[in-house]
Amino acid sequence: MTAVEAHAPAKINLALHVTGRRADGYHLLDSLVVFADLGDTLRAAPGATTSLRVTGPMARGVPDGPENLVLRAAALIGVGAELELEKHLPAAAGIGGGSSDAAATLRALSRLSGCAVPGDAATLGADVPVCLAARPARMRGIGETVEPVAALPALAAVLVNPGVSLSTPEVFARLAQRENPPLPTPLPRWADAAALVRWLSAQRNDLEAPARALAPVVGEVLAALSASPGCALARMSGSGATCFGLFPDREGAETAAAALARPGWWVRAVTLGGSQ
Repeated sequence: MTAVEAHAPAKINLALHVTGRRADGYHLLDSLVVFADLGDTLRAAPGATTSLRVTGPMARGVPDGPENLVLRAAALIGVGAELELEKHLPAAAGIGGGSSDAAATLRALSRLSGCAVPGDAATLGADVPVCLAARPARMRGIGETVEPVAALPALAAVLVNPGVSLSTPEVFARLAQRENPPLPTPLPRWADAAALVRWLSAQRNDLEAPARALAPVVGEVLAALSASPGCALARMSGSGATCFGLFPDREGAETAAAALARPGWWVRAVTLGGSQ
């Protein structure tokens, strides 16, 4: 095999409940995760040593040194390769860009070399295990427990990042309450997208309030999304600052995305759900 390509889709936390904190300081989560039909692209070709080139419209500021999760993933699987990461997702945005890039690297290098994906992928980050499958899932614990969610309806959405980065440790440090109710068990089976949105309206992102305290512009984004015609639910994803709005159909999402354009804001209409 001369070269392989792997997609690294944006990860969206439709709901994110913080349920506790372990003695070692890691927080316990219960989250419903889906993936968008938008993401980065990882290309890998055989190489005696590993190198990384970062390209694409969101490449500015992305490190190409050993701290990059792509290179850390390559080191974990132990395969030399010439790597190119084409960035379309903003960094430090709460949509799992780095983790999805790392997962795509592991998938690509496994195909390139025939080596199995390492079982300790979670050492690269809590979101890497769920990003390896890139399918709707319930993620629990510190990210190590990933349960596929079957037949989750696709959702039309708008993603908005206001161009600010949020530090995940700082957001968690601002949490007022660390022991909160989990998602219901078992999860229901939603008849359609409207039923899923109604159910989501009763869930939470427990990191939204601390993120808004650190970056008030998150509140501005949520207000703008909520005011968009047809928006059924607006919520922050992950630890922010990217927020999403859910719409009845892709046409409505496209119209809202065009109207939400602001200087410095990254705005995209997407479809959420399934393997992208």
